[in-house]
Amino acid sequence: MTDIGIPTEGALPEVGTPAPDFRLPDQHGQEVSLTDLLHDGGNRAALVVFYPFAFSGTCTGELCEIRDDLGSFANDDVQVVGISCDPKHALRAWSDAEGYRFPLLSDFWPHGEVARRYGVFMPGLGFATRGSFLVDSTGVLRWSTVQGPGQPRDPQAYRDALASL
Repeated sequence: MTDIGIPTEGALPEVGTPAPDFRLPDQHGQEVSLTDLLHDGGNRAALVVFYPFAFSGTCTGELCEIRDDLGSFANDDVQVVGISCDPKHALRAWSDAEGYRFPLLSDFWPHGEVARRYGVFMPGLGFATRGSFLVDSTGVLRWSTVQGPGQPRDPQAYRDALASL
């Protein structure tokens, strides 16, 4: 259970500890790992954003906020990546429809395995809740926040966390 009372499976990684690595297919079927994100184009941080469902209103609003200010989240210093339990084909359709220019990773199979490692998988519902994790260029978790499925995150919180790196 997360610290905000949401029944989830797995323990939240603690700030100051190594972030769990992962390897998942993106919306184009390309395998992407946390290590790849941190070292692609030099050493940079990664903002890992778990969300419940592609095409849902709150998730679309949150990811459009990132899309509309992408330079703050995907640049020489940081890469943003979204993760859900949706299949990669749904993520591709959603990405194409919304014009997302950042990786959307599918934690579809084994279902929710990465979300479990990050402590945000909701086993009774079969999806990840809204968890965000900022991983520095060395792979250490520097900031995180977890919200309930219907509670949107504050995009300014991302900017503040990134400014603290």
